Amino acid sequence: MVTVLHICPAADWERVPAGGEYRTSSLHEVGFVHCADRGTVQLPANRFFPGRTDLVLLEIDTAGLDVRWEPPVPAEEADGPWFPHVYQAIPTHAVVGLHEFRPDSSGMFLVPDAVAVPPTTHGV
Repeated sequence: MVTVLHICPAADWERVPAGGEYRTSSLHEVGFVHCADRGTVQLPANRFFPGRTDLVLLEIDTAGLDVRWEPPVPAEEADGPWFPHVYQAIPTHAVVGLHEFRPDSSGMFLVPDAVAVPPTTHGV
């Protein structure tokens, strides 16, 4: 299973009915839902959500979804990491994990342990 992460206010997710679909304003504005991977989710969080304490991470199973990895916008950041964009509403059945996402005591977001990439073990 391949998963991507989406940052959203907890209240927005709570409004989605069971068996429904999660839609963001970006889906209507630019045609996709912004997501990140386990190694980059702190980047958009620190840029777009400073000081927010009401966020959750949706862990989304990408099987069967229209996911495209694309460079960041604006163009002056095009040399940065690429991000997954989901070109459809997110069905609730695709959300396989829900994680609190709060900044640390310094106000910075870090990758939560619950979704961090585990270290690899070599020679085992």
